[in-house]
Amino acid sequence: MARAARRLGEGDVEINGRPGTDDVRRLLVGSPPVYTRRQLAEAAGISRDLAARIWRALGFATLPDDAVAFTEADLSALRRIRHLIDAGLLDERTVIRMTRALGRTTGRLAQWQAEIMIEAVLDQTGRPGEGDFTQVMETVRRLLPDFEEMLVHVWRSQLAAAAGRLMSLSELGQEMVPSRLMLAVGFADLVAFTRVTRELDEPALADLVEGFEALASDVVAAHGGRLVKTLGDEVLFTAGEPRAAALIALDLVDEIKAGEEGPDVRIGLAYGPVLPAMGDVFGTTVNLAARLTAIARPGTIVADGEMADALGGVSAFDLVKLRRRPARGLGVVQPYVLRRSGRER
Repeated sequence: MARAARRLGEGDVEINGRPGTDDVRRLLVGSPPVYTRRQLAEAAGISRDLAARIWRALGFATLPDDAVAFTEADLSALRRIRHLIDAGLLDERTVIRMTRALGRTTGRLAQWQAEIMIEAVLDQTGRPGEGDFTQVMETVRRLLPDFEEMLVHVWRSQLAAAAGRLMSLSELGQEMVPSRLMLAVGFADLVAFTRVTRELDEPALADLVEGFEALASDVVAAHGGRLVKTLGDEVLFTAGEPRAAALIALDLVDEIKAGEEGPDVRIGLAYGPVLPAMGDVFGTTVNLAARLTAIARPGTIVADGEMADALGGVSAFDLVKLRRRPARGLGVVQPYVLRRSGRER
């Protein structure tokens, strides 16, 4: 059997037959488990309660007290956390919040990347055999060092971008602490998605959703906005300036129309105070953008009065006033249809 896995820094590990979960763990984590939960907490010098809370915040299941499941790397991580707390750099509440952010983000990233790798390497037309799984393991082993280095680089770059967005908002007179920010919020929704799901097979549906999310991500990034989250047939994005949000929405509509046949898109835009929390955004402005999406016709963009006021003096845009109408939970709103100006078109 060809070599299929390698302990990081410990030489090769030979696998006989189909790789199992232990083989995957040795490949990706390296050191074997040697500690129980009690031993880990005592060796790290922190309480068992805090160690359990950190483990849960990372998204891992609670294990029995006598289960040998923790490695030297786990111990090193807990010791780092204890050092941060002892030095007064972080308190326990902040540690748990940061840990939960790390766990949720990396959990989704790991699941996503694992699915991509398996799809790219395995033959999707038949049942995979032992050789196919061995090939996946070998590919992962060869890619792992580069992926690890890239992950740290991209994380630092994203952190710099996030800090830059906050500093830009402070230059506009807003507080640096993001307790409440003035942001433009956009919801983009694929029209008749439920009907389309009944017409497409699973691979085609997956391609549709991934293509929509990829397109939205590229357009939002191009104008300096932030893609907050995706919900399959919906994406939520923000921008520090109404003009940037309007350009994102217009380009999204144009790009979707320029693509292959499929669902159209409709977009709601609102501008106002937003509460950022857990990487998401909340508040009346977010709810209003969602309600305006429901008002919009396929292939159109509907903005609220604050967005219309902010864009009124910009020659690149035309705003058409619609009749006032009720929005669930928000009372009566004044919507506007946003278009490129005649000259831009």
